[in-house]
Amino acid sequence: MFQLPDEFLCRMKEMLKEEFQEFFNQYKNTETRAIRVNTLKSSAKKLVKLLEFPVEPSPFSPDSFLIPSSVQGLGRHPLHHAGAYYVQEPSAASAVTVLCPAPGDRVLDLCAAPGGKSTQIAAKLQGKGLLWSNEIVKNRARILLSNIERMGVRNAVVSSCHPDPLCERLAGFFDKVLVDAPCSGEGMFRKDPKASEEWSLAHTAACAQRQLAILHSAAQAVREGGVMVYSTCTFAPVENEGVISHFLKEHADFILEDAEVSFGRPACPDFGNGEEKLRRARRIYPMDGGEGHFVAKLRRMGPNSAFPDAFEYVQAGKDRALDDLWRNVCKGEPYGKAMRFRDSAVLLPEGLPELSGLGVLRAGVQLGEVKKSRIEPAHALYMAARSEELTQTLELSLQDPRLEAFLRGEEIPVDPSYSGYTGVSVEGIVTGFGKCSGGRLKNRYPKGLRNF
Repeated sequence: MFQLPDEFLCRMKEMLKEEFQEFFNQYKNTETRAIRVNTLKSSAKKLVKLLEFPVEPSPFSPDSFLIPSSVQGLGRHPLHHAGAYYVQEPSAASAVTVLCPAPGDRVLDLCAAPGGKSTQIAAKLQGKGLLWSNEIVKNRARILLSNIERMGVRNAVVSSCHPDPLCERLAGFFDKVLVDAPCSGEGMFRKDPKASEEWSLAHTAACAQRQLAILHSAAQAVREGGVMVYSTCTFAPVENEGVISHFLKEHADFILEDAEVSFGRPACPDFGNGEEKLRRARRIYPMDGGEGHFVAKLRRMGPNSAFPDAFEYVQAGKDRALDDLWRNVCKGEPYGKAMRFRDSAVLLPEGLPELSGLGVLRAGVQLGEVKKSRIEPAHALYMAARSEELTQTLELSLQDPRLEAFLRGEEIPVDPSYSGYTGVSVEGIVTGFGKCSGGRLKNRYPKGLRNF
């Protein structure tokens, strides 16, 4: 067993009292693991049938399943490549369950990398409404974008922007806002022992100050009557009840609502100046079935009349090349407005606010890459498509040896009747594409995503 900080153990003993030994004993076991089905690409019933290992329902989300600790290679599995599931610590799904996004909502995930909660939100939206996923650290924002693409999300904006200007510019725009705040990570100790080595009481206090500042910024983005959920993966009272207590004192236009869930346990008023209303938030400890989380649901009761300018979907003339690309790859009408931006073409979702100056990495789905006199289809376009929506698809089973070869970036044999750009799917779930000619499929699976 790894070494837990003495000051951390002393504080937890004081917090949990007679439950402390049960809490401490959890660290003698391996961490609890789970996957969440991506309902944009697969039903839970279908995924469970395809997996080679048993699963159990998770209490934190109807789309999450607990998996055996012995399972290895989840990130290399073809179904992971296809975006059929996301590997996620069980209690991490709790925040979006409390947020309860619904199709048509405008949702901001303010601290979104690596994308577990954003892709969970996207699945709940089912392509309707708008998801804005932000991550201030640029490298982490690129990982976020990669996960958004892998999971086939069509109606998202991914940005790398400081919360202050972002929320000021988007004031009053969102129905729901998630602040999964950077924290001291006490709920990650079992999964990442290095986190315990970097822990200190001073660090938890510094985190609390930063978390409160982020909440102040996020509050601007919530419309009147809208919901803001605050969550952390730490047990520290100063970062949880303490932050919520301070926020409510400074924001009379917000109230703390009951989380309306049965998992975990009520938060503790003694950790936040004795305010009984703090019981409406939820705490999750390892003995509650997850590694650890805190979730609080806040609602804006006061007016917020600010509202951003709308994005202008203007492009000079009809772009025949983009129309031809769509018709060559997909059936039906485009699900977004096709526009060019420098060397890229994208399908923009409806209802966008003005994007300029907000560090946007991508809005909507990349349609293609502009290369001199031609436009080639993008990997993201295929990942956002269902197999039946493509003009041509090579269907592979999990047992087909060509599947592993494809995921390694190799050319694979196909029936000579296949010609041109062709989607590749595993058990009916699109995982990439290639270009067919003379009985061979030339691989277009991105190098950075391949199995080696």
